[in-house]
Amino acid sequence: MESETERAPARITYLVKQVERGVRSVLDQTVRDFGLTTPQYAALSVLARRSGLSSAQLARRAFVTPQAMNQIVAQLEAAELITREPDPANWRILRASLTREGERRLAACEAEVDQIEGRMLNALDPEAVELLRGSLQACALALRGLAESVDPA
Repeated sequence: MESETERAPARITYLVKQVERGVRSVLDQTVRDFGLTTPQYAALSVLARRSGLSSAQLARRAFVTPQAMNQIVAQLEAAELITREPDPANWRILRASLTREGERRLAACEAEVDQIEGRMLNALDPEAVELLRGSLQACALALRGLAESVDPA
């Protein structure tokens, strides 16, 4: 006989983790084919939408530690996918931006990522996709506020 907990719907947090793991696995292989790691791809994606970020700002937006981002930025700069220039107001802050090669490499990755998202969302109608997008954005925003209230740093 099934217990009460066996019949309960799957936890949203569990389903989100399943999706994240599935996406990450496919994304890792996809961007590897373009000579990138997933964190490098994330950094390029963030810079394409918001050029001129510092490494610390980029780390927060790409969901990695500042130490990890320092390595990522150094690798991307060595590969000539990004450039960094001193901030005019504070020369100690280096602002990153994509190079033409960085834009080209990112565009190639984005075409593949579009296909991955398309396959993932294929069973949903456009309205459901937009509802999912809005719901996930709302959840992310709520968690950001929660993390800030819990994080003592």
